[in-house]
Amino acid sequence: QVQLVESGGGSVQAGGSLRLSCEIDEDTYNRYCLGWFRQAPGKDREGVAAIDVDGTASYDDSVKDRYTISRDNAKHTLYLQIFNLKSEDSGIYYCAAEECGVVPYCSGGACYTGYSYWGQGTRVTVSS
Repeated sequence: QVQLVESGGGSVQAGGSLRLSCEIDEDTYNRYCLGWFRQAPGKDREGVAAIDVDGTASYDDSVKDRYTISRDNAKHTLYLQIFNLKSEDSGIYYCAAEECGVVPYCSGGACYTGYSYWGQGTRVTVSS
């Protein structure tokens, strides 16, 4: 059974940093490409970062200077580190898994969104 469980969200001050985590079942973690998505209030969910099984990362152009996606193979955990938080970073963050064969990466400034498996999300609120 595919399991993705996000954590690490909360209320933070603008300018600060935050690390989101996504614990994933071992089989899914080892076989699938992974991504992070953000849904801001009143907006559609959008991809912000993706990473393949060997750790190659890709980003939406709007976040690439402040977001870092990584994976810990020993813990079967996906991370998203966000630096210099801004109000536009507020929203619900989801991790997701997809077969790498569909090339679920970020390219040309946009990220693939048709992932098959999703976590329940973790909320981030940035205050100024």
